[in-house]
Amino acid sequence: MRAFITGISGLTLTSEERDFLRASRPWGFILFKRNIDVPAQVIALIDQLRAAVENPDAPILVDQEGGRVQRFGPPHWPAYPAGAVFDTLYDRERALGLRAARLSARLIAADLIDLGVTVDCLPLADVPVAGADAVIGARAYGTEPGKVAAIARAVTEGLEQGGVLPVLKHIPGHGRATADTHFQLPVVHTPRGELERSDFAAFRPLADLAMAMTAHVVFSALDPAQPATTSATIIEQVIRGTIGFQGLLMSDDVSMNALAGSIAERSRAIISAGCDMVLHCNGQLDEMREVAREVPELTGRALQRANAALARRKAPQPFDRVAARAELDELIGRAGAIA
Repeated sequence: MRAFITGISGLTLTSEERDFLRASRPWGFILFKRNIDVPAQVIALIDQLRAAVENPDAPILVDQEGGRVQRFGPPHWPAYPAGAVFDTLYDRERALGLRAARLSARLIAADLIDLGVTVDCLPLADVPVAGADAVIGARAYGTEPGKVAAIARAVTEGLEQGGVLPVLKHIPGHGRATADTHFQLPVVHTPRGELERSDFAAFRPLADLAMAMTAHVVFSALDPAQPATTSATIIEQVIRGTIGFQGLLMSDDVSMNALAGSIAERSRAIISAGCDMVLHCNGQLDEMREVAREVPELTGRALQRANAALARRKAPQPFDRVAARAELDELIGRAGAIA
């Protein structure tokens, strides 16, 4: 298998996509709303994806946070609160915020496991600041690193109890970004000391997670030329060093406009900088082929990290879904509304 995760174009595999997947053997797949209609269709699509790479355990990822980042939603799946709801509850009573975060994640995990989705790109440990772009906004768990880390840990526990692996994002921090990385590259000029006290501090207590996703953000105090995703300096000194994360490191989407160069050049830069895995999301087959040509076979330390991550997934624990949803709804009511 090769060191990339890919999306596909629609609700079912095309013959071209199937041939590509058989030949290129990506490690895993990521789903978006364009891939989702009804539960039976999602289950069938996941079966097709795994059959194409002849791996019944191939990881299936999704961004299912709640709030405005929710790929599975009504009418077939419940709505979930954004991170700001947990922040509000935490400020009223710490235990309530953590309970709501854990319940929400546990319920999300139950939805995902029913479909065959095994990895959720959650929790966030980004710490937003005044003046930052709204791309994080209400997705965040607060503006104080200790609180953010505590809520992120509760989310992690909920997912893991439901048999779903978490992906920590966006390491080493997206909270200060003054632009949406889907469209342009943000540059953060904050001194390293302040970054370590705030942004990086939220990630350090979560360094034991099995997987993390990078931020397409330049931190000029650390590397004025490259965003974290393609910066060997930031990956080695900050992500692996200061923060201490030793798990599987995947890029954020390689097709985002924050990154410069062709898809092939970006893919090479991501791997060269020290990421274990390239993430490609938009389902465009020509770009998928570029990624597959550039990334290596998954071997060595990257393969060890990938295998170690998958080995951490456990069977879902017993769970009363109806009672949990009722309790979550009551807690959301205390926070005012779904953000």
